[in-house]
Amino acid sequence: MSTDRNDDSNIPYAIRTHTPEKLKDALRKMYLIRKFEEGAEESYTRGLIHGTMHLCIGQEASSVGTCLSLTDADKITSTHRGHGHCIAKGADVAKMFAEFFGKETGYCRGRGGSMHIADPSKGNLGANGIVGGGLPIAVGAALSAKRLGRDDVTICFFGDGANNEGAFHESVNMAAVWKLPVVFVCENNKYGMSTSIQRSTSVKSIADRAKGYDIPGVSVDGNDISAVAEAIDGAVARARAGEGPSLVENVTYRWRGHSKSDRNRYRTKEEISDWMARDPIPRFAADLIAHGILTEAELADIDAGTDREIAEAIEFARGGPDPDITQLTRDVYTETAA
Repeated sequence: MSTDRNDDSNIPYAIRTHTPEKLKDALRKMYLIRKFEEGAEESYTRGLIHGTMHLCIGQEASSVGTCLSLTDADKITSTHRGHGHCIAKGADVAKMFAEFFGKETGYCRGRGGSMHIADPSKGNLGANGIVGGGLPIAVGAALSAKRLGRDDVTICFFGDGANNEGAFHESVNMAAVWKLPVVFVCENNKYGMSTSIQRSTSVKSIADRAKGYDIPGVSVDGNDISAVAEAIDGAVARARAGEGPSLVENVTYRWRGHSKSDRNRYRTKEEISDWMARDPIPRFAADLIAHGILTEAELADIDAGTDREIAEAIEFARGGPDPDITQLTRDVYTETAA
């Protein structure tokens, strides 16, 4: 049954503020992130991907809700658990898989792998294997925007573990002093590697850290795409208006271990099951159906369509060319001027 979205303040924020097409695409991206991660996990198990990877299964609402209202001109910096951020900001999953498989057709021509996907054409300044490594980069991007008189905003994703890094405090302080257009988005999934946030951080909520820099800080349900989008949109509007940075904490949970080498012995099965019951994808789908935005048939089409997209992306990656050993130093050094 359809509802008048303009007259009911109880309707979720995202449904009140976005078109049906935008909302369906947001759900499609959440499905795509989940299935990309599952496809990457399976490919790793089959020996098609080497090294390790850090999966964000369970955190899809944080990525998509944060990027929902951004434009290609707006920037993001990401983390080692950044696949969802990349897809939410418009990355091509075929090129992502090609990068994972070490192929020339990947985003970094097979040189970067899982933790270094970047696409400046979409405003994605790159994931980062260093904990907290994206924080100073985001501040630099925001400073550039301010100095050049542009109105783009930079979103800085970081994990709960990074909130205890010196780079976090230095970056937030500098952004606050100079009133830079940056939004610091902490994806608090409760664990930095195997260490619980309760054992590593003195404040109850990471959003409370904002008080030390006299900027707004808010903590939201990171598995509720509307709650995430509402908090981010307010912070982005503040940044565009020249009022400086904000800190948004998306409280969420990763279903898998820290990385593929994690045996996951520090969490109980009951805790994991409890969070899996809060799956953000069916939650958002149910909201769209309840408010007449989506039909069951359309949901089935999204499900099947993302399955096909992932299968085709993996096939594209597997068939791509391997790097040429004679080009080992290409893109490492600049070309000598004539």
